[in-house]
Amino acid sequence: MRRKAALILLALAVFFAALSPLLRWYAFPRLAKIPANEYQTMVLEAKNATLLDYDGMTARTVPKVTIVQTLKGNVEASEKIEKTAGRDVVVWDGLSYIQGPDGKMVSKVPERYIFDAHTQEPVHATGESVDGDPVRREGIEFKWPFLTEKRDYQYFDAQTRTTAPIHYKGTQTFRGLEVYYFEQTVPWTKVSMPKILPVAGITPEDVAKTGTTRWYTTVRKFWVEPVTGAPVYGEEIHQEELRGGTLLAGREKVTAFAGHVKMREDYIEHTLSVVKSNRSLVLLLTSYLPWGFLTLGLLLLTLSLWLEARARRPRQPTPAEPAAPQPVTA
Repeated sequence: MRRKAALILLALAVFFAALSPLLRWYAFPRLAKIPANEYQTMVLEAKNATLLDYDGMTARTVPKVTIVQTLKGNVEASEKIEKTAGRDVVVWDGLSYIQGPDGKMVSKVPERYIFDAHTQEPVHATGESVDGDPVRREGIEFKWPFLTEKRDYQYFDAQTRTTAPIHYKGTQTFRGLEVYYFEQTVPWTKVSMPKILPVAGITPEDVAKTGTTRWYTTVRKFWVEPVTGAPVYGEEIHQEELRGGTLLAGREKVTAFAGHVKMREDYIEHTLSVVKSNRSLVLLLTSYLPWGFLTLGLLLLTLSLWLEARARRPRQPTPAEPAAPQPVTA
């Protein structure tokens, strides 16, 4: 019986030991993915910002500028692209909506972002765009890969429609959570006018005829939870200018928007709670279960060897009972 039990335990030990790397290196890359129906809303604010007054074409200081960023998963579009892409695809229809302190729109820029659900690498397909203009993204946007590494990544900038490195600057603690800090500086670059302008009846084509151009620079900062690859906090030191042309009435340039953009407090708390929950699920597949199964396999192997040794141990011979005295015969 001991040998039979030892063989059963040995088989279980081999099973759990083999399951450990399979779960980490085979199952996890296939199970961990962004759901196609994801919906996210983020509110950011720039307090005491500079904003262009289009009536007089002069810059003025305002108490607050609000940026609402929405990302909505388009399931129908992702299923359509998956048929030809041959992999799990996520399509995010995004909208960056900026409003002034009076609640009126400053700008509104739609965006379609198509990427691999597992790796977050861009998937190039019809519809990939920023503000209605077709683009071909390289690098990440909005989210880092699962199990983010301590290195630089290529990051797509929607304003310039270009990709540049976003640099890993070190590991920090953000509200009790270990995060990786990334930073990217976009130098002054000439960019397109938004298709929808805050002045009724004026189009980007009308502005182009005046010779006035739009320029932009930013310092982009992200604090990323490395297990999930999700930013838990972000900031931008953002500047936009209109330069030259008859629209400025002889002036060389005027600030269109300048401010230190930060996530609003209630959205920081919400983001942290969601990320911590998702972090536990990812760790379950990458750490808790693989190491647990490996430890269990070693324990079962040890128990199996112990039972086998007990089974092979020679038994002590039982002492013979003394023979009964025989009667003596003459």
